[in-house]
Amino acid sequence: MTERRTKIVATIGPASEDPSTLGRLVAAGMNMARLSLAHGPLEETLERIRRVRAAAEDANANVGILADLPGPKVRAAPFPERGVYFVEGAETELVAATGARTDASDWQRIAVDLPSLVSDVQVGDRVALGDGGIQFTVEAIRGERLAARVLTGGNVRGRPGVTFPSSRFTAPTPTPEDLRLLEAVIAAGVEAVAVSFVRSAADIDAVRAAAGADPPMLVAKIETQSAVDALDEVIAAADAVMVARGDLGIRCALEDVPHYQKRIIHATVAYGRPVITATQMLESMVQSPAPTRAEVSDVANAVFDGTSALMLSGETAIGHDPANAVRTMARIATRAEREFDYLGWGLALGRQQVAETRGAPAKVRITAAISAAAWRAAADAEATAIIACTNSGATARAISRFRPTVPVLAATPSLRTARQLSVAWGITPMLVEPRQSTDDIVWFAIQAAVQHGFVKTDDVVAILAGAPDEPVPTTDVLRLVRIR
Repeated sequence: MTERRTKIVATIGPASEDPSTLGRLVAAGMNMARLSLAHGPLEETLERIRRVRAAAEDANANVGILADLPGPKVRAAPFPERGVYFVEGAETELVAATGARTDASDWQRIAVDLPSLVSDVQVGDRVALGDGGIQFTVEAIRGERLAARVLTGGNVRGRPGVTFPSSRFTAPTPTPEDLRLLEAVIAAGVEAVAVSFVRSAADIDAVRAAAGADPPMLVAKIETQSAVDALDEVIAAADAVMVARGDLGIRCALEDVPHYQKRIIHATVAYGRPVITATQMLESMVQSPAPTRAEVSDVANAVFDGTSALMLSGETAIGHDPANAVRTMARIATRAEREFDYLGWGLALGRQQVAETRGAPAKVRITAAISAAAWRAAADAEATAIIACTNSGATARAISRFRPTVPVLAATPSLRTARQLSVAWGITPMLVEPRQSTDDIVWFAIQAAVQHGFVKTDDVVAILAGAPDEPVPTTDVLRLVRIR
């Protein structure tokens, strides 16, 4: 059981896909691997899934896999491997990509995956690459080319997203390509799927309907103003949320992003969902062995905000030392957690739960009440740990949202649930055999905790469980047990 409670999601790419580096990422503290389906062929992603599984098995570690659907995002054709630097004030041009594998971009000519580029874009429009750090203004339309000037320069590599004024495009989520990829990654057994450019709960509902009877955990990426405006409905429809600050900062006022981050994190945790804070967290470590002071503060403040997990993107996908980036993030998070106001968070959340569950279904009210009681009881009894007996992971996530000071152990018979909980704050999964009675569930969960060395004789533990034979499983049992 690690000291760090905030989880780390690391993006796997060319710099980290080999078995040796994947092993180092797991050892450094990667809890979940993110695979972006916007880059490279599907076969490449499927091979990375196999390699992540092998690395986790070799390390006897619990590592989940998050497949990130591309969504209706327009991308540039690949830039050279070493990247291209755009100089402020320089001229370049944008053209529609042909769709051929030979399509490429450089500082003079950017090929864009948008056949209607010339007809959709107007003179005076601003165009951004990647997370918006590099921007152009369109100065003229010359036949099939857009003449543009660099407003803010910088280095770019890979296949960055290309962002135009939002009024120009209304492509739906999920796209037909999203649905094709969804089917493939579900067949490959991923634990979670991220849905890009969510605008409403209906987008999540559409992906869930397409995912079949036993869908993976669906992560709503909040990167549009529409999703922020419909935040409660989106969170309720999703299983987890990602604060996708890159595109959010392009589509919303930049000065609003820190405030949206706090609002999204707190609302998501209150719903009992994991929340991942993402984009440019340690961006300088793509090339540098150490982060900037501002980046360290950014990571720490996300922990103070209450985030469940922190995500690395280019730092591990194309960075020069992916494992070092994970180790660095782990150290920052661990240090920040020592300053987190656990008691204040739990008290505020407890009051909020009382208000928000009025009129809710009985199962929701019972789970909210029993998890709040477990948090208080564990503190009053000076418990060593809280054990949540769970099939789906919902019980463990319900107690996790109170951010208890003691470890939360999730006793589950489901390997899939254990891996999904790898992105939930403060939870250490334990695989146990399925049992037929509440007494057996509780007894064998305690036994597993002792065998793993998480608790010992004379320790007091708080245990959450429910009756396994109920038509609608509900967590309605709280026990305080002294281990003998």
